[in-house]
Amino acid sequence: MKKTAVFPGSFDPITKGHEAIINRSTQIFDKVIIAIGENSKKKYLFDIEKRKKWIKQTFPENSKIDIQVYSGLTVDFCLNNKANFIVRGLRSSFDFEYEQAIALTNKKLAPTIETVMLFAEPKYSMVSSSIVRDIINNKGNAEQFLPDAIKID
Repeated sequence: MKKTAVFPGSFDPITKGHEAIINRSTQIFDKVIIAIGENSKKKYLFDIEKRKKWIKQTFPENSKIDIQVYSGLTVDFCLNNKANFIVRGLRSSFDFEYEQAIALTNKKLAPTIETVMLFAEPKYSMVSSSIVRDIINNKGNAEQFLPDAIKID
């Protein structure tokens, strides 16, 4: 049986931390769907097409990766894509508390879907999209936190 996982997020923007978790996920799963969540109530710094383009640039030749945009419940997206796993990256104990609540709720909603949590590499444990957005918004240089393929205009 093919193991398909979904790695959901806003990826606004994708960071080196995301990149590392995705690369590790492709070593575990046969297919990893990078699911870019779209929430009409949320304000994004970068539009969906730019975020999708950056992810494609970050993983140009990895046949295990599929990139899709979705809205609604992640478990519904998983079920529609025959994915039995959700991958989440953990940077700290705060992330664990938050992700645990979501994982337990998802398990109630869709018992066949397992959440797999991967710890961030220590060098990326402080990197988050919100911190990177703050650096960019304040005209700082965020390059060291972004995948090499990404250049902010």
